[in-house]
Amino acid sequence: MSRSLRHGALAATAIAFSITALTACGAGNNAQTLEVRPDNASTRSGDIKIQNANVITQPERDAEGPAVVTATLFNNGNKPETLDSITLKGGSGTVQLHPAEGSGPVVVPAGGRVILGGQGNASAVIENGGEATENGNVQPLVFKFSRTGDISLGASVVPATHYFKDFGPSALPEPSTSPDASPSGSPSGSASPDSSESPSGEATASSSASESGQPG
Repeated sequence: MSRSLRHGALAATAIAFSITALTACGAGNNAQTLEVRPDNASTRSGDIKIQNANVITQPERDAEGPAVVTATLFNNGNKPETLDSITLKGGSGTVQLHPAEGSGPVVVPAGGRVILGGQGNASAVIENGGEATENGNVQPLVFKFSRTGDISLGASVVPATHYFKDFGPSALPEPSTSPDASPSGSPSGSASPDSSESPSGEATASSSASESGQPG
């Protein structure tokens, strides 16, 4: 066998060995590490599990207004739990909790779940959205439950665009109106009959008529 053929055979054997090794690694116990996992935060403590936690801000970067906390709360216990509060670590923002219907606390039923954010669901509104960290960062949150206590996790901060559009703040900033549009038109219109142009116009018309009526 020639030298070139021997080199070709050796190269083919090396490639085949490499492919076999990679296939074996992918099929082993660590194969799940190759799966795509969501970036949304999740954690569990006792009977309570929190999934898909995010802080959603205004769609425009410099817009002022509220932000919201979105998450799905699961209760695997045999007794209901109340979500007493959500706080922003390191911030002074107030998070207002509202149930999906009526008033009162947000209750996670036994063996059930509660969704925070989105139409028809419970809500957690950060009144001053500026208290949340910037988009793209992670906001540390503390969920306080009546029985489980405090559960901490870091939620991704994203604007209310694309996928998060329907889960963002319901109170968006209104466009500013010009305060000079209405007042400026009214005074100028009402002042025109009393202006000096009217008397001067009448005097000129009457004098010219009188002069033209007299014989030359």
